[in-house]
Amino acid sequence: MKFIIAIIKPFKLDEVRRALTILGARGMTVTETRGFGRQKGHTELYRGAEYQVDFLPKLKIELAVPEELADQAVAAIMEAARTGRIGDGKIFVMNLESAYRIRTGESGPEVL
Repeated sequence: MKFIIAIIKPFKLDEVRRALTILGARGMTVTETRGFGRQKGHTELYRGAEYQVDFLPKLKIELAVPEELADQAVAAIMEAARTGRIGDGKIFVMNLESAYRIRTGESGPEVL
C-alpha cells in the first residue's frame, strides 16, 4: 500500500478528484492549507497599499492506494493539477505499513 500526499492549487480540486475517481481511488482527505515553495509568495495591492503575501492558499490531498495503483494515481494527479505555471504543487509518495477500518476492525489492503 502507498500513502500519497499532494499539494495543489485550490481551483484544481474538482479535476483531481474526478481523475482519481475514474482511476478507482475510493476516498481521500482534503485539507485547506497555506504555504510556499519556489515562488516564495507574491506582492498584492489592496486599497492603494502594497503588501507581501508569503503563504499562498493550497489544498493538501491525502489518499491511500494499493501499491499497483500508486503510479497511475500520481500520473492522474499530475495531469489534472498541472497548469504549467509556478506553484502547481508537489506530490509525495510513502510506504503505508498498515491500515485499519475502525468500524469493523479489519486490516490490510482490503480496507482501502
